[in-house]
Amino acid sequence: MKLTGVEIRRVEMPLRSPFRTSFGTQTVRALLLLRVVTDEAEGWGECVAMADPLYSPEYLDGSADVLRRFLVPALARAERLDATAVAPALAAFHGHRMAKGALEMAVLDAELRARGVPLARELGATRDRVPCGVSVGIMDSIPELLDAVGGYLDEGYVRIKLKIEPGWDVEPVRAVRERFGDDVLLQVDANTAYTLADARHLARLDPFGLLLIEQPLEEEDVLGHAELAKTLATPICLDESITSARSAAAAIALGACRIVNIKAGRVGGYLEARRIHDVCAANGVAVWCGGMLETGLGRAANVALAALPGCVLPGDTSASDRYYRTDITEPFVLEDGHLTVPSGPGLGVTPLPDALDEVTVSTEWIPL
Repeated sequence: MKLTGVEIRRVEMPLRSPFRTSFGTQTVRALLLLRVVTDEAEGWGECVAMADPLYSPEYLDGSADVLRRFLVPALARAERLDATAVAPALAAFHGHRMAKGALEMAVLDAELRARGVPLARELGATRDRVPCGVSVGIMDSIPELLDAVGGYLDEGYVRIKLKIEPGWDVEPVRAVRERFGDDVLLQVDANTAYTLADARHLARLDPFGLLLIEQPLEEEDVLGHAELAKTLATPICLDESITSARSAAAAIALGACRIVNIKAGRVGGYLEARRIHDVCAANGVAVWCGGMLETGLGRAANVALAALPGCVLPGDTSASDRYYRTDITEPFVLEDGHLTVPSGPGLGVTPLPDALDEVTVSTEWIPL
């Protein structure tokens, strides 16, 4: 393929309700969408960086800047254009995995559309639908939390994830277990809110039979997670700490995790995400697909990733209406606790022009 131009589009998606985690509360999800135009097909990518550098060092305006000034021009200079060529073309620039991942996703979508191949097939998916969990934010009260969890279970979600932080951990988990019973698949996500000094406190979660505790310590503290794993019965799952297949292999070797949450945007794209999946599968480590409040574009790609054989736990691949009243693609609808894996070429979905225009804040065309 020959690259002819890239459109950078900023969108702002109002959330159905505020989503609170240990690093802040969101009421609107701002995102960058990329449209890559080649001589054979167009492709769409989604940058999952947040507006502020709270979840990771990357942030939306910084991603737009590095794409505009460095990444897109470097890709235009590449001798060949396909998805496997993107990472080598951008390797000279340190970090910025979310921006790189969005560009690779768009190129991969264009390439697969030109070839008539679905993303799920390209990645090696083995299922045509995937079980779905839901992430439940920190609430103002336990009764509010119980109402929310009950609603999601009524909708059919097969797994509940509770966001936690110091002061909102043991009692919310206890309340959910007491109300809904031991059969509910339940896990918690700390988003780096604790330190190793909290080990004895976190051990109080062990009696509740949780699937996992996700990223309790800061992302760089892999050794701390290895120490914490020795004191907890609950399996530790790493999220922010896993940035590549190499970091996943190191964390596994150190005994820092028994489970890995793969977020393609965080690790630089779906090709690296597949490599992380393969490393984990080779070492007997379970994986699941996380979410970053994506639009239908990113959700389609995540559902394809979640259909890989090593993804043995339900992911955060919720239905579109979990976060948005109106998506920019045809909505993903929960059916019997599952989402269908798109079967069309590439992502298998495209933006609906009117819906996309309604949430677009700005667009920039970079001709090449």
